[in-house]
Amino acid sequence: MNSEKSEISSDRQQALGTAPITSLMFKMAVPGIIAQLINILYSIVDRIYIGHIQGVGSNALTGVGLTFPVITFVSAFAMIVGAGGAPLAAIALGKKDRQKAEKILGTGVFLLFSFAAAIMICFYIWKRPLLMLFGASEFTIDYADSYLSIYLIGTLPVMLYLGLNQYIIAQGKSLTAMLSVGIGAVLNLILDPVFIFVFDMNVKGAAIATIISQSASALWVVSTLIKKDTSMTLRKGLIRPSLEEIKQIVALGVSPFIMASTESLISIVINRGLQNYGGDIYVGSFTIIQSIMQMISAPVSGFTQGVQPIISYNYGADNYRRVRQTYRRMIGITFGFVNLATALIMIFPKVFAGMFTNDEELISLVARVIPVFMAGMLVFGLQNGIQPTFVALGQAKISLFIAVLRKIILLIPLAIIFPHFFGVWGVYYAEPVSDILSAATASTLFLININKILKKKEKS
Repeated sequence: MNSEKSEISSDRQQALGTAPITSLMFKMAVPGIIAQLINILYSIVDRIYIGHIQGVGSNALTGVGLTFPVITFVSAFAMIVGAGGAPLAAIALGKKDRQKAEKILGTGVFLLFSFAAAIMICFYIWKRPLLMLFGASEFTIDYADSYLSIYLIGTLPVMLYLGLNQYIIAQGKSLTAMLSVGIGAVLNLILDPVFIFVFDMNVKGAAIATIISQSASALWVVSTLIKKDTSMTLRKGLIRPSLEEIKQIVALGVSPFIMASTESLISIVINRGLQNYGGDIYVGSFTIIQSIMQMISAPVSGFTQGVQPIISYNYGADNYRRVRQTYRRMIGITFGFVNLATALIMIFPKVFAGMFTNDEELISLVARVIPVFMAGMLVFGLQNGIQPTFVALGQAKISLFIAVLRKIILLIPLAIIFPHFFGVWGVYYAEPVSDILSAATASTLFLININKILKKKEKS
């Protein structure tokens, strides 16, 4: 049996270096694309149903959109354990040290319990003041409060599902991990209309459907990890703090945590600007635009995550011709897809806005602002391919700089400064300016560094 597994593993690795590149890229990427699309169904489906609640859909949609920073914050803490601990566990398994891997897993579960308790306590205490800070008004605060009050009850299962699913992937069980996402997303798709419309529970129904669905995913993940036939087993006796493991997990997980948590900050800054200079309807427009942009970013993320191992493997194997062929095609595909998808949205904005609301005034506003807000996406597809290439080549610092440049150095300050000169439109202008400058910088850094990186590896 071990011999068979070794042969399969060897065949897969050989394919990374020999199989036709384009077909291999899509073979590697399809599971990730599907997983990413399934994952966004949670927020997309919630918003579609909520936005069509008769009479209150517009305000309810805006209110739920205001909870996005909190939901993202929860995910960010789960990423510390997932992105920080799973690679360490995989390394331990590679060294045949199962005990070390299981100790890391147990420590990760302890951290998830601790993070969940702290987040619930903090947000329940300061929930309404924080929501007002995020851009809520007297017309939307109750919807935001109702949704978040119930969502926070499910903080622990959400974090267990998000944080521990990475440990399943680390064992090479990508299909099992994809099912973890799929079970919850499909269940949410079914339960949302039942609780929202049949039981007439409004946004509370959407929140209940979400935590039930994500609890089902968490149950699937935990039940998978407690099986004794897994590469590492979640054991009750190992769910305890270990200072050594905590330091290692946090050290590796802090970068993805920062990247995820900055999304919360961006959402807060933009929503506050839209509320201060425009009002609820402008905040509602951003909720819809965020959802539409997720439809583009999710498949792109899944695609690049699937292609990265091809670049990394051939870089390690000194097959630079194949490295160049792969990253060129990846950048070309991401640029082409993002460009085409953005153009369709800019040409037919009312069609996409109508997916989330029946409010004609809100649809009209979204139709006016989308061509402005998304204009930078016509070139941003370049960065979508360049940044993962740097990651695949082990250039984490350059990749992190590019991400920080767009989000923290450009977008947040511009979203604060521009409204002083352009009013509410200044908030929308900040996005395309940031996208264009960031994509131009990423392209310049790529052209300057890519040959140096490959030649340096060649010499060593």
